[in-house]
Amino acid sequence: MSQANNLLRLDTRTSKRSTMLLEQSIAKPRRDKVSLNAFAFLFAEIIRYSQNRVLGIQDLEAKLNELGKRVGVRVFELFMWREKSVHRETRVLPTLMFINTVVWRALFDKQADSLGRSTDNEDEYMITDNEPNILKYISAPKEMSSFSPGAFLAGIVEAIAEGCQCPARVTSHLVPADGMPLKTVILLKFNKEVMEREKRLDAGK
Repeated sequence: MSQANNLLRLDTRTSKRSTMLLEQSIAKPRRDKVSLNAFAFLFAEIIRYSQNRVLGIQDLEAKLNELGKRVGVRVFELFMWREKSVHRETRVLPTLMFINTVVWRALFDKQADSLGRSTDNEDEYMITDNEPNILKYISAPKEMSSFSPGAFLAGIVEAIAEGCQCPARVTSHLVPADGMPLKTVILLKFNKEVMEREKRLDAGK
């Protein structure tokens, strides 16, 4: 009987805690953060799980990209709701700066390492992260050397760019460098109508 009472009390405490979590306002940022190491490990397991359910590297990257988009949509909505000082950007450069700084710091506790524009195509921009935190436990075999786990990051960026009314085709490219084996470049190629809008707005200044 006493064991049953103990179990009953334990269940009650768990239920109260769950209720408290559900009642927390999303308008207020939580001070407790999920460990990046824990998230990186979980992401590695997601890749392992997905790898056994796809036909090839392209399918795997597509799955990660779609997952990233789902995360990006929710991150963007939360920012717009919670951060009163943040307004919805609708120009290309402010949108890129928002992703490069505010979003990266919120998700990965640091700013992306660089933001650049292609010298060949004016509609292409690049966000570079020399050491993506969530990729630290990813080790692809030689036969998957072309695999870019950063497809997940590309999905996040694509969803946020679209939320800022700057839709783009976003891809991830693994470009290892000395001392930076996981260096990742997120390439954004903005839609034609976005660049035409940019020109009209610049002409109207």
